[in-house]
Amino acid sequence: GKKRELFSIMAGKRLCLMLILLSLQESTNSTVGDSAHSHGDQNFSGVPGVPGSPGRNGAPGRDGRDGIRGEKGERGLPGGKGIAGERGLPGQKGGVGATGPLGIKGNSGKVGPRGPVGRQGLSGKNGEKGRKGDKGDMYLLNWKQCVWTNDDSRNSGKIHGCQFMKQVSESALHVVYSGVNRVFCSKDKSYSCCSRWYFTFNESECSTPDTIDLINYQYSSNGNPRRTRQMEGYCENIPSGNVTVEVHVGNCRRHMSTVYDARTGWYDSPSHILISEVPPSQQ
Repeated sequence: GKKRELFSIMAGKRLCLMLILLSLQESTNSTVGDSAHSHGDQNFSGVPGVPGSPGRNGAPGRDGRDGIRGEKGERGLPGGKGIAGERGLPGQKGGVGATGPLGIKGNSGKVGPRGPVGRQGLSGKNGEKGRKGDKGDMYLLNWKQCVWTNDDSRNSGKIHGCQFMKQVSESALHVVYSGVNRVFCSKDKSYSCCSRWYFTFNESECSTPDTIDLINYQYSSNGNPRRTRQMEGYCENIPSGNVTVEVHVGNCRRHMSTVYDARTGWYDSPSHILISEVPPSQQ
């Protein structure tokens, strides 16, 4: 501040000194001119005056016009991360949003424990009397027995047959065979032998539910046992009408390679085939 004031004073003094010098020079020029006019062509020069003191600063000039806008400078370096501001106040609670889509169906839960037994309810009113039912089908007792006396020595084939008239397709046939039979093991063939007696219906064995047969197996060549034996069973899925029921003999299914000595019947001892038609079995 002091330097600035001193500089202003010196500038003022210098200005004053310059003004004095200019004033003296003009006065001298005027005097010289007059003298020259008076004395002819004689020239006289005065002594230079002392420089005047600088004058006071003039009033500040008006603001200049805006200059041309400069070119855009290069982008500065990114500033450092500022200090985190204070946490704002909680916002107001929003309204209820729209209903979302239906989610995937979950797995079924486990079965809960059985609850306690409830109290007995009130007795209900008697219902209306139902109408009389239709007349049902009644299976009349339909049966037949075939008897013969013969000592049949064949080892395979048909032993005897019996014709039977079946009334209803949905019914089943109950069949029974009773008679003497035996199988004999020859020493020159095998020490074990097996023969099979079975029923056929219209030349085919039963398939529903399965075959009906009798197995006679021996493991010795010393004995020739003749015994009264019986086979029995039910056969379904046989059409109504005339049915041929027969008893056959042959080798057991696991002894098919050798023909064994079988015999059916014994002199005057009768053999029997009993056939009866019965309702179908329960499902």
